[in-house]
Amino acid sequence: MSNKQTAVEWLVDQLEKYELYSKISFQCLKEIEQAKEMEKEQIAEAHYIGDKNGCGCYDYCTKEDSEQYYKETYEK
Repeated sequence: MSNKQTAVEWLVDQLEKYELYSKISFQCLKEIEQAKEMEKEQIAEAHYIGDKNGCGCYDYCTKEDSEQYYKETYEK
Protein backbone atom coordinates (compact mmCIF):
# COMPACT_ATOMS: atom_id res chain seq x y z
CA MET A 1 0.00 0.00 0.00
CA SER A 2 1.40 3.37 -0.90
CA ASN A 3 1.57 5.93 1.85
CA LYS A 4 -0.81 8.86 1.80
CA GLN A 5 -0.20 12.36 3.02
CA THR A 6 -2.17 14.02 5.80
CA ALA A 7 -3.52 17.55 5.38
CA VAL A 8 -0.91 18.95 7.77
CA GLU A 9 1.91 17.20 5.90
CA TRP A 10 0.55 18.54 2.61
CA LEU A 11 0.45 22.08 3.99
CA VAL A 12 4.02 21.84 5.25
CA ASP A 13 5.13 20.57 1.82
CA GLN A 14 3.39 23.47 0.12
CA LEU A 15 4.91 26.02 2.50
CA GLU A 16 8.39 24.57 1.94
CA LYS A 17 8.21 25.91 -1.60
CA TYR A 18 8.56 29.44 -0.26
CA GLU A 19 11.79 30.89 1.12
CA LEU A 20 9.91 32.35 4.07
CA TYR A 21 9.01 28.84 5.26
CA SER A 22 12.44 28.17 6.77
CA LYS A 23 11.93 31.09 9.14
CA ILE A 24 8.35 30.08 9.92
CA SER A 25 9.19 26.42 10.48
CA PHE A 26 12.02 27.26 12.85
CA GLN A 27 9.77 29.51 14.93
CA CYS A 28 6.74 27.23 14.78
CA LEU A 29 8.35 23.79 14.84
CA LYS A 30 6.63 22.87 18.11
CA GLU A 31 3.23 23.94 16.77
CA ILE A 32 3.73 22.07 13.48
CA GLU A 33 4.65 18.87 15.33
CA GLN A 34 1.69 19.33 17.69
CA ALA A 35 -0.67 19.73 14.70
CA LYS A 36 0.72 16.55 13.14
CA GLU A 37 0.22 14.62 16.39
CA MET A 38 -3.32 15.95 16.81
CA GLU A 39 -4.19 14.93 13.26
CA LYS A 40 -2.68 11.47 13.81
CA GLU A 41 -4.86 11.00 16.90
CA GLN A 42 -7.98 12.19 15.03
CA ILE A 43 -7.38 9.79 12.13
CA ALA A 44 -6.76 6.82 14.44
CA GLU A 45 -9.83 7.69 16.54
CA ALA A 46 -12.04 8.00 13.45
CA HIS A 47 -10.80 4.60 12.26
CA TYR A 48 -11.55 3.07 15.66
CA ILE A 49 -15.01 4.64 15.97
CA GLY A 50 -15.91 3.72 12.40
CA ASP A 51 -15.19 0.08 13.06
CA LYS A 52 -16.73 0.11 16.53
CA ASN A 53 -19.96 1.44 15.02
CA GLY A 54 -20.10 -1.50 12.68
CA CYS A 55 -18.86 -0.29 9.33
CA GLY A 56 -18.01 -3.92 8.66
CA CYS A 57 -14.47 -3.19 7.53
CA TYR A 58 -12.81 -5.32 10.17
CA ASP A 59 -13.76 -8.24 12.37
CA TYR A 60 -12.83 -6.37 15.54
CA CYS A 61 -10.77 -3.24 15.91
CA THR A 62 -8.73 -2.17 18.91
CA LYS A 63 -7.05 1.17 19.50
CA GLU A 64 -3.76 -0.55 18.70
CA ASP A 65 -5.22 -1.68 15.36
CA SER A 66 -6.17 1.92 14.64
CA GLU A 67 -2.65 3.13 15.45
CA GLN A 68 -1.28 0.43 13.14
CA TYR A 69 -3.69 1.58 10.42
CA TYR A 70 -2.28 5.11 10.70
CA LYS A 71 1.32 3.86 10.54
CA GLU A 72 0.65 1.71 7.48
CA THR A 73 -1.33 4.41 5.70
CA TYR A 74 0.52 7.64 6.50
CA GLU A 75 4.00 7.04 7.87
CA LYS A 76 6.83 6.88 5.38
